[in-house]
Amino acid sequence: MHEIIFLVEDAPEGGFIARALEASIFTDAEDLNDLHRKVREAVDCHFEAADKPKMIRLHFVREQVIAA
Repeated sequence: MHEIIFLVEDAPEGGFIARALEASIFTDAEDLNDLHRKVREAVDCHFEAADKPKMIRLHFVREQVIAA
């Protein structure tokens, strides 16, 4: 696997939640620096060194509600 993609959303209680699209990895974080650290740690824990992706892509998703 060359890269792994995480969908990142705002957590209802503040901070972020992130989940990988092609692996069973989930983490949450208080701020952006914390998110980077925790995503790296989660990837390190999930993959063996030889199988670990070379790149981690964070795709931020924001929901907006507008009146009709």
